[in-house]
Amino acid sequence: MSSQNEYTPPKVWKFNENEAGKWSKINRPYSGPTHDKKLPKGHHPLQLHSLATPNGQKVTILLEELLALGITDAEYDAFPVDIGAGQQFASGFVEINPNSKIPAMVDTSTEPPVRVFESGSILQYLAEKHDAFIPKDLKGKTECRNWLMWQMGAAPFLGGGFGHFYAYAPFKQEYPIDRYTMEVKRQLDLLNKHLVENKYIAGDEYSIADIAIWPWYGNLVLGNLYDAAEFLNVQEYPYVRRWAELVAERPAVQRGIRVNRLQGEDGLAERHSSSDFD
Repeated sequence: MSSQNEYTPPKVWKFNENEAGKWSKINRPYSGPTHDKKLPKGHHPLQLHSLATPNGQKVTILLEELLALGITDAEYDAFPVDIGAGQQFASGFVEINPNSKIPAMVDTSTEPPVRVFESGSILQYLAEKHDAFIPKDLKGKTECRNWLMWQMGAAPFLGGGFGHFYAYAPFKQEYPIDRYTMEVKRQLDLLNKHLVENKYIAGDEYSIADIAIWPWYGNLVLGNLYDAAEFLNVQEYPYVRRWAELVAERPAVQRGIRVNRLQGEDGLAERHSSSDFD
């Protein structure tokens, strides 16, 4: 690298773990476990292994929402996976998610148990299993899934793109920050226009579409993600803000975002019972 703004790629890229810094614990150019370690087990049907990142918050929010409806079969144990320490590469975790990303879940109420990985897949699995937070009619269900799939494709631009270069890269570069800022603001503009005539993402009904999108874009406009609200001028998106505040007021959301949080006084590293919140 001749300067911070200029890079000439080699003919063949090679991984140098010594130069990867803290990211060497999170990303690497090959899959599979790096060490043997079994996953801890609780007593509830659902075993969640996650972290309170936006993707992790999706699942714990939905589980708390299901429990708030009185669905006792959604009771769960949640164990933290410290991705900064490379715990996602333990053999036990790789068994339930070969992609080594949080969140991952095992449903032990079935025989044999079912593993579910990728946050969107977990949301659909739980919503369909318990017939909740997904519209009943085909049109509404499709609209809900439209936005769920939108979040799966859009959020990497916000997280791995904007978030990385704006908040985590070892030095600031104008080109990637401008590139991903433009895309994130386009996404916020899209949501803002959509929410002018819609109370929730999929219409009048709160659904897994809201639960998927809120931890990323709701947290962003509320100033809880990357400390970037002023930079992105989120005041330009009042309808996104209105929706974000509406979702944030839900008690299940307030509980869900605390689960598997390793930092902060209100963090709940492990969750095994509703009484843990007390």
